[in-house]
Formats: sequence, structure tokens, C-alpha cells
Amino acid sequence: MTNKLSDKDKKDWQKFIESSDKLDNKEKELPTRAERLEKTIDLHGFTLEEANSKILEFIEECFEKNISKINIITGKGLRSKNIDDPYQSQDLSILKHSVPNFIKNNNQLMSKIIKIDFDAVQSPSRGNFDIYLKKKS
Repeated sequence: MTNKLSDKDKKDWQKFIESSDKLDNKEKELPTRAERLEKTIDLHGFTLEEANSKILEFIEECFEKNISKINIITGKGLRSKNIDDPYQSQDLSILKHSVPNFIKNNNQLMSKIIKIDFDAVQSPSRGNFDIYLKKKS
């Protein structure tokens, strides 16, 4: 590796430091506790279709109101009747898994989201997960 900079590199660097353009922060920071506005939604008792419809509306509403954190309660799925049905997936039919997948696969929703806490989704001891929303511009 050489320590010499080309004239082009020097010119590019000079242009960069003289520029007033702002760089995007590649690492999106989560809001601090003081900045955070939080809402919770409980999806116990909803069918998969009802839960997906409700969560779509809820995320849109929270984004419009500049809510920064959403806690979604799905339950652990321990009493789900899906376990008794051999034709349904035990992993994805339970709201705990299907709701985050619905959100992740919806580009309209993901454009408003900084982060989904998938560690909480995968945890067998948790029946809820958090979503962090971007600020409305």
C-alpha cells in the first residue's frame, strides 16, 4: 500500500471539505428516552387478517403523529389453535411470527420504520416486540 495521494484524490478531498452539503447518517440513531413518544397495541384475539389490517392502520397513524416507538403485543402463541391443525404452519400462523413478517414484507410500512426488534420476536419468553419509527419529514 502506498501513502501517496493522487492529485485527483487531493482535489476531491478539498472539494469535499469546502462543500456545505450534509452527509446522511448511515447509522440511524434511535430516539433517546426523553425524545421517545410511545404507543402500544394489543393484538390478542385477532385473526391473522384482522391483525395485519389493524397493524397497517396503527403504524400509519403513529407515523403521522410522530410516535417514535410502538410496542406490539401479540402473545406468545402458546394457546394458539393453529398447533392442533396439521395444515397450518406452527411458526408463521401465530401472530407472534406472522405480524412482524407482514410488516417486514410491506415496503409502504418499512419506509417508515428504523428498526423492528426481531430478537424479541424470536424469544420464547416474550409475547411482544418493539418497532422504532422514523420521524415524519
